[in-house]
Amino acid sequence: MRSLRGRDLISIDDLTSEELRFIIETGLDLKRRFYAGERVIPVLRGKTLLMIFQKPSTRTRISFEQAMLQLGGFVISLGWKEMQLGRGETIADTARVLSRYVDGVVARVYKHEDLLELAKYATIPVINALSDKEHPCQVIGDMMTILEKKGRLGGLTLAFVGDGSDNVLHSILLAAAKLGVNVRIGTAEGYDPDPQILRSAEEQAKASGATIEIFRDPKEAVKGADVVYTDVWVSMGQEAEREKRIRDLSKFRVTPEVMGVAKSDAIFMHCLPAHRGMEVTDEVIDGPHSVVWDQAENRLHIQKAILSLLL
Repeated sequence: MRSLRGRDLISIDDLTSEELRFIIETGLDLKRRFYAGERVIPVLRGKTLLMIFQKPSTRTRISFEQAMLQLGGFVISLGWKEMQLGRGETIADTARVLSRYVDGVVARVYKHEDLLELAKYATIPVINALSDKEHPCQVIGDMMTILEKKGRLGGLTLAFVGDGSDNVLHSILLAAAKLGVNVRIGTAEGYDPDPQILRSAEEQAKASGATIEIFRDPKEAVKGADVVYTDVWVSMGQEAEREKRIRDLSKFRVTPEVMGVAKSDAIFMHCLPAHRGMEVTDEVIDGPHSVVWDQAENRLHIQKAILSLLL
């Protein structure tokens, strides 16, 4: 396996299946050590992480900041408009300067292409903290949660219900294909995944033995699933489409009836924040199948794994 040190993490496709598994196992190990009393493991002492946000963030920002502190490093967090980027400085010029100041950059942006440009000109690791195309760190943590709860990944079936063009689903497709997890998508016409990402996932699924299917009926997608996953129907930057999206996706709400056709020991996941009553009902997110709070916590431990290995 190639060293991860100095590498970018812009897409799940930046990682081989072996590297992806290694990050997950590292996250599980760091979590075990945390609960054994090792609250600080100073492998990044003296290093500084810069975090840049174009969009709001709760879990990603706090988990990355706390992760860096628990690894003995320092954190600087800035909004896009707090920097000269907000006044027209090029991403390329910014990347060159940041590479002289800090040891890594975590960025949450509207346009995936901005991350690619940042990584192109930076000589330090650039990590995707969410773009319009992918949310890789979220999904690596999700796979860690599934492994923790189910004891395995290969051969499981994950049903995603809702917006099939969702950035989190895009990363799920790529990660699941590498790890041998079957994906069943329940979504409306016009909301299918990005064709390029779907093709990449399908090609990789051939090697792992995973399958990918799309359904127009949420119960058909969820039937017999080990994991049921959903996300908001209106992501940041899609507010102008709100009414249309709610109308188009209204039958793809995760309700107790939908969960009822999954396996009896199925788990429910949501990357949060949840719009309760829209994509999921209170009975499900607060119910016995829900692992969303463990899922949220695991963001901290997987961020520590990602930072320790890349920085």
